[in-house]
Amino acid sequence: MTIKNVEVRYQAGAHFEATTGSGFQVHFDSGQGQTAAGPTEVVLAALAACSAMDVVSILEKKRQPFVRYQVHVSAEQRDGYPQVFTRIDLVHELEGPDLEVAAVRRCIELSATKYCPVSAMLAAGATEIHHRYRMIRTGGQPLDESGEVIVTGPYRRPDLLAPKAG
Repeated sequence: MTIKNVEVRYQAGAHFEATTGSGFQVHFDSGQGQTAAGPTEVVLAALAACSAMDVVSILEKKRQPFVRYQVHVSAEQRDGYPQVFTRIDLVHELEGPDLEVAAVRRCIELSATKYCPVSAMLAAGATEIHHRYRMIRTGGQPLDESGEVIVTGPYRRPDLLAPKAG
């Protein structure tokens, strides 16, 4: 079991500074005169970054080079307290000369169901996450395709959705 630590210090107003166990600082703020991202925005950024790191790693293993990759995230947040996310749409947008649709879809599926702990934590709670892609192939067989890969959550453990080996 791994233990993670973070310390959060009050700065002023609604501004806080977090220092991670690995020594990095992250600032949070909300309300009037906001000077940093709000905590829920950081959760969305963490989800996108976590999943993107998985996808890049798996793409490299599958020898799927890309020239551009970004993740777009939009979320619906409940008005009542606690203001949890009820739905998140995560769109992986990739461009490369020889990308294969099946490979890109599989990378996203593996991140969503097996590797990304941020996705797993959110999907185990009240959040439904739509994992989508848009792939632009620029090589000899051009293609511009998009679609949904998998939906995880709410209240479902992603490890139970993971495809069985065999």
